[in-house]
Amino acid sequence: MAKTSKKQLEVDEKKVIEQLQKNCMENLDIFAKNCGFSRQKVWRIIKNLEHSKVVWGYTAINEPEALEKKHYVLLMKRNVQKINQKIVDILLSRDFEVDVGSLGISIETSSYVHGEYDWIATFLAPDIVRAKKFCELVKTTYPDTFQKLDLLETLFDIKRQNIVNPNAKKIRDLI
Repeated sequence: MAKTSKKQLEVDEKKVIEQLQKNCMENLDIFAKNCGFSRQKVWRIIKNLEHSKVVWGYTAINEPEALEKKHYVLLMKRNVQKINQKIVDILLSRDFEVDVGSLGISIETSSYVHGEYDWIATFLAPDIVRAKKFCELVKTTYPDTFQKLDLLETLFDIKRQNIVNPNAKKIRDLI
């Protein structure tokens, strides 16, 4: 059996990642067919991607309305001083998620970013009142950390996590 070059392995991995992004729940035989690989090769690549943390999770994309929730984006701009270790420990713990869970809020993403804002979180909340309570909880949990918070409500997702919304044509009614 010929040894696969590093460059070819990277190309193969990208093909598999593209298929995972389209539908991570797809049958492995379909994955293999779409990539032009054997089932065993696809399985091996997926396991290697998971082991190396290139792929670090799978999720279901849901319709917030079906969960009786709305989707929000919170943009956070940090103060100029360095964040103390206690705040970093809170950020890394799961305790904050437990606290906001009691408000009926589930955090989808939390990302440290470069640009006008320093942190972005997306989350689901039952209503704007609880979304605003979430913002207040961020301020009190991370005191003196953020100088500005901006809350946005997502009105409609055309595409999320590389998946086109099956109801994308509904955007016509909103625009």
